[in-house]
Amino acid sequence: MASYSSPSAGSNVAGLTDLTTTLEERFGKEITKGTADSGFILTVSLTQPSILPALCRFLFWENGCLFGGIVAEEQPARWQMHYAFLLPGAGWVKVDLSLPIETTVLPSIVADVHAADWHEREIEDLFGIHFENHPRLGDFVLHDQTWHEGIDPMRKSFSPSRPQLELKEDLEWKPLLVVSEPGSFAMPVGPVYEGGVGESLHFLLETVGEDVIRAVPRLFYNYRAVEKIAEGRTVTDALLLAERFAATSAFAHSLAYCRAAESIAGVEAPPRAVALRVLLAELERLRHHAGAIAAICESTALAVSAAQASIIEENLLRASCAFAGHRYLFGLNTPGGLNRDFGTEQCRTLLTAVDKAESDLRTLEKRLRLSSSFLDRLEDVGVVTGESARDLNLVGPIGRASAQHCDLRAACPYSGYERYAFEIPLETEGDGYARLRVLLAEATQSARLIHQVVDSLEDGPVHVPWSVNHAGAALGWAEAPRGAALHWLRVNDSGAVERYRAVTPSFNNWLGFHVAAENFAFQDFPIILATFGLSATECDR
Repeated sequence: MASYSSPSAGSNVAGLTDLTTTLEERFGKEITKGTADSGFILTVSLTQPSILPALCRFLFWENGCLFGGIVAEEQPARWQMHYAFLLPGAGWVKVDLSLPIETTVLPSIVADVHAADWHEREIEDLFGIHFENHPRLGDFVLHDQTWHEGIDPMRKSFSPSRPQLELKEDLEWKPLLVVSEPGSFAMPVGPVYEGGVGESLHFLLETVGEDVIRAVPRLFYNYRAVEKIAEGRTVTDALLLAERFAATSAFAHSLAYCRAAESIAGVEAPPRAVALRVLLAELERLRHHAGAIAAICESTALAVSAAQASIIEENLLRASCAFAGHRYLFGLNTPGGLNRDFGTEQCRTLLTAVDKAESDLRTLEKRLRLSSSFLDRLEDVGVVTGESARDLNLVGPIGRASAQHCDLRAACPYSGYERYAFEIPLETEGDGYARLRVLLAEATQSARLIHQVVDSLEDGPVHVPWSVNHAGAALGWAEAPRGAALHWLRVNDSGAVERYRAVTPSFNNWLGFHVAAENFAFQDFPIILATFGLSATECDR
């Protein structure tokens, strides 16, 4: 097990200076640089959309920036497109493109930044913007069995109360297949599962024998239009949506959302609240990882080990409820801090449960390392190379199991993480066993972080007054248990939400799942899926 410590935000000043200089030399009058704002250290505005692919390639491949996501905003007369990139150790860089509202076609950046694939497909489905030269658009979020093509539900003109035309079954529809050798066939899996999978997701597995040659995931069966529902609501009402679309990472998502709202309001949470946010975020990570480990054990038919890990998860859920009033930590974050405080005795009681969980996980790990049948199912199975992980911009434990260093807690610290000492577990093999080891090591680091918070907790308030009574936009971020979570928020003059956009780690990582599943046997498929620990719910927002 290796570990890595990313540079702290602001420490990569030289990198930012070099980036700014090179931008001027390379793109000259085709760009306009803006000052730091809205959570970004640098804003680059384009005068022509034609240079967008070259600029994104320059940031992603030549300067080592990580791709964050795309935010599309429809304003009265113009489209505003925001492309977020992270320069580790410095902060977020935003590429802005403003176009007349009549524009229906934009250049695709997928050929240069493969990680943007699903982002462009989602925008095309929800806003109707076509990305020129994208290899595959349509029938993505809005499945043809439920939605009409061209309905564009995120457009301002769309009204959910207006009746839609009756759908007609397309009798000519066929899945897009790639494998065409004699004897090839496609096996559909899902979207309804029995057993441990409680989410709706579908796979089309193509093969000519026992190995999966092509694996295509299809999600969004429960698309809930959370971002559309948020429009026109107050910031606090939209917070309820932000923390409830994915229960297993509710606290991280609500934290990223609140940090965006705090940036707009120009307030900072008080020190005690900042520290307690770290404690709660790490409690969520520890509990999530215990559940992910249980799922891996279950996928390999280790019933006893799966039960042991599930007991650890359940005990942490009970400890979370006793400590915070909710098993999944709902209702705690609010712009300006936390909705409640926690006493010293409560924190010490929580430490007992955390220490027990961490000790039990270490005991379980030792037993798993001695199980040859278990290791045979994980080692050299579901491999994602470091090159593929970089190309696909994989995040969180999945990325770190394939030598991708980034962890937002260190690469772009927030909520006081820079005050604490912790390691970022890193593996290079990129197989299922590497992903398991990262989960176990991160659980240990989370327990140590919780101890540091409790030992150094200062007295003081946990909330400061705040209000959003002016127009503004900002980016908030957090390292959720599955990886980087970004929340973009724009409010109008009266403080109502105009645009809310959440980029979840599962949305990023689902794109790379096929790399791990392909060229491995069918019986490996459920195990590889478990080691990825992805959530369909995080996409069905």
